[in-house]
Amino acid sequence: MSDIFQSSQPIYQQLAERMKRQIIRGELSPGDKLPSVRETGLEVNVNPNTVQRTYRELESMEIVETKRGQGTFVTENQSTLDSLREEMKTKAITEFVQGMQEMGYLDEEIQSGLTKYLKEKGETNA
Repeated sequence: MSDIFQSSQPIYQQLAERMKRQIIRGELSPGDKLPSVRETGLEVNVNPNTVQRTYRELESMEIVETKRGQGTFVTENQSTLDSLREEMKTKAITEFVQGMQEMGYLDEEIQSGLTKYLKEKGETNA
């Protein structure tokens, strides 16, 4: 796992985003047990307290559940996972559109460029 963190955002938030993407991609499935705090800390080369804070953050969002004496697990609540997927999609689209607008592109140009890109990508993947 690439362990490059940006200085512009706290590491625990970046780690939470990384784990949310793993859940969205299906690398972590509903009900899967997360590695222990210590294991994750060693894997990504961060202090276990930072990992603990990440797990608490994800738990407060109801994305993971901690079962006393058993560990931390990805929620099996499908509506929570569906909401997470939708939220992350909206965030990515918002960031993309804002970036394009900052470069001076009009909404119509963004939309036509995206449509063209998806069409060409679809043809190369066929």
